[in-house]
Amino acid sequence: MSLRVVFMGTPDFAVPTLAEIVGQGHEVVAVYTREPAAAGRGMALKPSPVHGMAERFGLPVLTPKTLRTEEAAETFRSHEADVAVVVAYGMILPLPILEAPQLGCLNLHASLLPRWRGAAPIQRAVMAGDAETGVAVMRMEQGLDTGPVGMAERVAIAPDMTAGELHDRLMGLGADLMVRALAALSRGGLNFTPQPEDGVTYAHKLTNADGRIDWAKTAGDIHNHIRGLSPFPGAFFMADFGKGPERIKVLRAVLAIGSGAPGTLIDPNGSVACGSGAVRLIQVQRAGKGPMGADEFLRGVRLAPGTSLA
Repeated sequence: MSLRVVFMGTPDFAVPTLAEIVGQGHEVVAVYTREPAAAGRGMALKPSPVHGMAERFGLPVLTPKTLRTEEAAETFRSHEADVAVVVAYGMILPLPILEAPQLGCLNLHASLLPRWRGAAPIQRAVMAGDAETGVAVMRMEQGLDTGPVGMAERVAIAPDMTAGELHDRLMGLGADLMVRALAALSRGGLNFTPQPEDGVTYAHKLTNADGRIDWAKTAGDIHNHIRGLSPFPGAFFMADFGKGPERIKVLRAVLAIGSGAPGTLIDPNGSVACGSGAVRLIQVQRAGKGPMGADEFLRGVRLAPGTSLA
């Protein structure tokens, strides 16, 4: 049985779920997404990825600045939706919105709840060195990702997997999980289980300070930090090549053998000493330039072993 769906999402991660819902024959009566944002050198307004996909499907798109007005609530109720599907929308849903759809609001969350509730579950799972994560379909309530879970799928996190690679894996898996959840919901067969009180962690929003590499940490921690922030926003160190301090993003690294003062380049292959152990730089990115191999970077800037990377 098809459902009347309000879809609420913004980034690339949400696009496959919208496409799958449409493909399964559900009636998407409205798509809510964030307002177009300034982007690029010209700072032209750019619609969100979900906005673009909705327009290709010919779906009505709404970009309200807030949902916390009676007008917004009345507009939402006017859709007469059976269910709302929320995937990385980026705005808190107030109670009148949560209560409007007959079958509630379902959220696709990129973790195995209650671990990594919050804004950056994919990055935080990798940064913490977790061996597995997953996606969950949760019935939303007023708490932050506290609602009961209807379905979940687990995914192993390989030792060198980046957050970007994990994002792409969960993106497709999550879309499939959500349409299976909607199918069960339409039959009255989607059962929800309250989240356990033990094991709650929070995936706090990433800040600029999260990117700076602390070479005093262990090689394992630094390796996880680098892959957890790759490709965006990117873990970084600072270096001066004669024109003042420059931020260098590290997009990929591997564990290496060696030791030395933390932050010291210890061989010509790009190995850097950590608080214990070492990591070898594989791929980096200078400000305003594209990604490049660490060997090419080291030749270009003429960094020699013994150089300290801040």
